Amino acid sequence: MRLVYLGTPQMAVPPLEALVEAGHEVALVVTNPDRRRGRGGTLSPSPVKEAAERLGIPVAHAVDDLLAVHAEHPVDLGVVVAYGRLIKPHVLSELDFVNLHFSLLPRWRGAAPVERALLEGDDVTGVCLMQLEEGLDTGGVYDCVEVPIGADTTADELRHELVDVGTRLLVDRLASGLGEPEPQTGETTYAAKIDPAELRIDWSAPVEQTHRLIRLGGAWTTFRGARFKIHAANIVDGELVPVTVQPEGKPRMDYEAWRNGARPADGEWFE
Repeated sequence: MRLVYLGTPQMAVPPLEALVEAGHEVALVVTNPDRRRGRGGTLSPSPVKEAAERLGIPVAHAVDDLLAVHAEHPVDLGVVVAYGRLIKPHVLSELDFVNLHFSLLPRWRGAAPVERALLEGDDVTGVCLMQLEEGLDTGGVYDCVEVPIGADTTADELRHELVDVGTRLLVDRLASGLGEPEPQTGETTYAAKIDPAELRIDWSAPVEQTHRLIRLGGAWTTFRGARFKIHAANIVDGELVPVTVQPEGKPRMDYEAWRNGARPADGEWFE
């Protein structure tokens, strides 16, 4: 098939590579503009742009640019994976699009479906190949695959597994034919972006909830007035036991090594 591909972060790279590997012609990649990253503020391309350039695929930053490509030589389908922007109606009217969405729709429509599923304590999530339309993740579904969420699964591990499963689903369904999409059924929930304030640990919350927040990545608290990150923890006899921590201004370290150095007083804990 002759395709255009819209995606931005690292998790959108494997599906692009797999489509090329499967023999599809990707006529154009549309991705978000280069961003300033790091302390030096150097402009850096998105992971999808880096992959596209490595694969020799033309890149654009404006969705409307794909219309010119389509007009010159018709495209069969647009594929959207974690693009990060809505596709305008006048573009949707010119070309059919499918979207690889990382949840079991209609649960967790929106920007952070993987993160919300983990935070909410869902036992299972998945990936759906859906028809893209104007509404936010409201299109009909061609196929879904379920993925269990283990008791210790981190967000990074879950994203990796969902991308693997979704990539196979996308390539297989393009090879076998999409068929007709089925309307979404069930209770709808929305996955808003994670606000940085949500990552602060509330030590009065249930221990399981705190464990899920740490597994999400970026959870923080304070110790003696300084910011303190907890990167990994276990639940032992109903208590949360940090495993990997990071005091402000220092690298990650083993919790026991930090504790031996900091020597908290009896009863002293994070704030």
